[in-house]
Amino acid sequence: MMSNKIPVSVLIPAKNEEANLPACLESLQKADEIFVVDSQSDDKSVEICESYGAKVVQFHFNGRWPKKKNWSLENIEFRNEWVLIVDCDERITPELWQEIAYSINNPEFNGYYLNRRVFFLGKWIRFGGKYPDWNLRLFKHKLGRYENLNTEDIRNTGDNEVHEHVILNGKVGYLKNDMLHEDFRDLYHWLARHNRYSNWEARVYYNLLTGKGDSGTIGASLFGDAVQRKRFLKKIWVRLPFKPLLRFILFYILQGGFLDGKAGYIYGRLLSQYEYQIGVKLFELRNCDGQLNTGNKTVNRDRSSSLTQKIEQTAT
Repeated sequence: MMSNKIPVSVLIPAKNEEANLPACLESLQKADEIFVVDSQSDDKSVEICESYGAKVVQFHFNGRWPKKKNWSLENIEFRNEWVLIVDCDERITPELWQEIAYSINNPEFNGYYLNRRVFFLGKWIRFGGKYPDWNLRLFKHKLGRYENLNTEDIRNTGDNEVHEHVILNGKVGYLKNDMLHEDFRDLYHWLARHNRYSNWEARVYYNLLTGKGDSGTIGASLFGDAVQRKRFLKKIWVRLPFKPLLRFILFYILQGGFLDGKAGYIYGRLLSQYEYQIGVKLFELRNCDGQLNTGNKTVNRDRSSSLTQKIEQTAT
């Protein structure tokens, strides 16, 4: 009897994701195999994964490179040539599975970008620059690895790659059907996650401002693909003043976030707050010996009188 499974191995990084995993795993049942790489979850994540036939692998982060996804690509023995990276709050639609089944047989490409539809407060955030949102998620696993942005030494960012992108040997295509991104947890978790992400972003900003090279990354190019163009614009963005205000104006007004109604307004305000968090953490990096979490360190007393003023200037 022939199997109706698609010869793709799915990789899911996870930790305490019992609210999101059922819908995610349900959408992945067409895959030939599913690996969930867990970080010692203390909720029902493992039990849920096993009930859907997924293989659970435990990852123990040592605080150094590689993080979870790259470690998984190096150490898991996939039985398929193609791997699909899916986060717990993402789902693959039947239409996208049909396209994947067809596309992996095209010898021209070694990987494909997938476009994400981001949902927030139950609404698709279609405007504000959130769509299209291309991510290289489907590729031949022996040919692709996540870039190293030299952020692993920053504490409280987690053991998983945040917004790093895949560097792939060979030609890359784009799939037409969208994957869905919707976190079923509440806003507390959104804020907690972006608090961690702002640590990571502050280090990325710091690296850009101090001239750290693009070696080992996808690079930045105005004439490259969508991701490389975004990386190029970020090099300009980090040097602009009033970034929290600019972030809201860009998202809500210039890129039409107001068209997404109340959800778009709330999302824009939260993005502005997120940008402010990045700014004050960047200040901490630049003025506290290049390290976050410096509560136990002595900072030069000469700086203390102008500390508040510098924070306001940097964050705005």
